[in-house]
Amino acid sequence: MFSGFEWMMAFRYLRARRQEGFISVITWFSLLGICLGVATLIIVMSVMNGFREELLNRILGLNGHMSVYTSDGIMRDFDDLGDRVAAINGVVSVTPMIEGQVMATARGVAQGAVVRALRKSDLQKRNILADNLASGSLDAYGQGNGLVIGNRLAQKMGVQVGDKITLISPKGMVTAFGTVPRMKAFEVAATFEIGMFEYDSSFIFMPLELAQGYFKLADAVTNLEVFIQNPQAAPEMATNVMLELGKGIRVHDWQRANASFFNAIQVERNVMFLILTLIILVAAFNIISSMIMLVKDKGRDIAILRTMGATRGTIMRIFFIAGASIGVIGTLAGFALGLSFANNIEAIRQWIQSLSGSELFAAEIYFLSQLPAIVDTQEVIAVVCMGFGLSIIATLYPAWRAARLDPAEALRYE
Repeated sequence: MFSGFEWMMAFRYLRARRQEGFISVITWFSLLGICLGVATLIIVMSVMNGFREELLNRILGLNGHMSVYTSDGIMRDFDDLGDRVAAINGVVSVTPMIEGQVMATARGVAQGAVVRALRKSDLQKRNILADNLASGSLDAYGQGNGLVIGNRLAQKMGVQVGDKITLISPKGMVTAFGTVPRMKAFEVAATFEIGMFEYDSSFIFMPLELAQGYFKLADAVTNLEVFIQNPQAAPEMATNVMLELGKGIRVHDWQRANASFFNAIQVERNVMFLILTLIILVAAFNIISSMIMLVKDKGRDIAILRTMGATRGTIMRIFFIAGASIGVIGTLAGFALGLSFANNIEAIRQWIQSLSGSELFAAEIYFLSQLPAIVDTQEVIAVVCMGFGLSIIATLYPAWRAARLDPAEALRYE
């Protein structure tokens, strides 16, 4: 399709001589712009993918895909209801739970927390928790009023395994002098750190029998947590559960509970993709401007080539190769840079953080304690194809203009 002569002339024009230095500078900036645009787009999309995936894994690893509630908030025949839900096709497990908010205090520090009461056997099945214990052991869970609390919560309150914390429930006892908050001291059996700030700093796990006594829910729970085979089918499964259990039952699936959060991430991801695509587009316009200037500068050379027998197609292909080479080289360089950065982004963050002495990825703001990145092959292919496409489109007009140049006019003005 392209002859050796056309390739030779194209690369010779790209190697500008001293008097053509300005054109060479524009060419290098065009190549650099394409490179940075493609690399930045790959890196940002990978980080957004990793951020969403990590949040999803942690949310669904610690929480059920669906939560079943009664209309009055107290579920007494929970084992019976749990067996009926577990019999539904697609349900993996059903866990009875008591959930309530408390004020935790220790060593003069007070902190709001969420108590989640589970049976010991059910808690041990939560791999994301059992595999991420910071201290202690789940074997002591429930022994001597033993609790499992988040590691960040333990650090804030200055407690370790074996220390005691006091939980204060707003649902207190009614006396002649008013409602008195319920207070009780518990021992810390273990601490966990799953890498999500919200959970590590505010979650407390309590044995179910202990919570029934503390929250005055004898032989009752607040809800059932349901895990299903396909988390994406949670809305349909919620409908099946409500049909099975009948009236007086409310079911909340994880998609509804976190809809606004994940929608915000998706909107931000789309906006970032659009904004960063503009970088590649600006670089493509730089290719157009540099090639137009190159065509103008090489007008006499084009006229000589035409008089020596070169066709308009030959001239067009020469400048097409010259312009497309800038975009292709820049896209490939951006592809390599983006993949290298995305695959080592946490190590790079730690290195920059150690140099600057400041925290670049605060867990309190970004929910996660590490910077995740997941490279999506299809997205990377789309970005690279977009870089190639814009680069090729940017060279069409300058190449067409070079081919339409009249040799007689070009030599006359020379």
